[in-house]
Amino acid sequence: MIKVGDTLPSATLQEYSEVEGEGCSIGPNPVDVTKATAGKTIALFALPGAFTPTCSAKHVPGYVQHFDDFKAAGVDEIWCVSVNDAFVMGAWARDQKTGAKVRMLADGSADFAKATGLTLDLTGRGMGLRSNRYSMLVKDGKVATLNVEGPGKFDVSDADTLLAQARG
Repeated sequence: MIKVGDTLPSATLQEYSEVEGEGCSIGPNPVDVTKATAGKTIALFALPGAFTPTCSAKHVPGYVQHFDDFKAAGVDEIWCVSVNDAFVMGAWARDQKTGAKVRMLADGSADFAKATGLTLDLTGRGMGLRSNRYSMLVKDGKVATLNVEGPGKFDVSDADTLLAQARG
């Protein structure tokens, strides 16, 4: 499992974006994790699935709500990563009104989740291999803090916890 001090794995996530005003969509577009994190501070949180109850009611809204606070704490971008396809993540972004505040990034084949060692096997519940729920502060591609949730929990990967760590 990835730990504090490690470099994020080389992986490509997918992003599906809406064009404001035009109603046209752009994507899915590849996001090279190594290039996209270079020289930046990223507040990254991952979760088991788009449109799931805890993820939609608590996890994503907390990060959207605290966008300005994260910026003030020196965070360049906020990423939400989930094992869903880019089209689902794009629809979820619209539903959650993430706009330019949270980048909704798809890990469709769970390659990033597997490479970090932060997978969650939900095959028994009909959801297959997913990402565990966690958050991390990433500085120039390296993990500065890591908060991994226990099974069924939502105690340490919330926006307030990661924001306090970003403020240091």
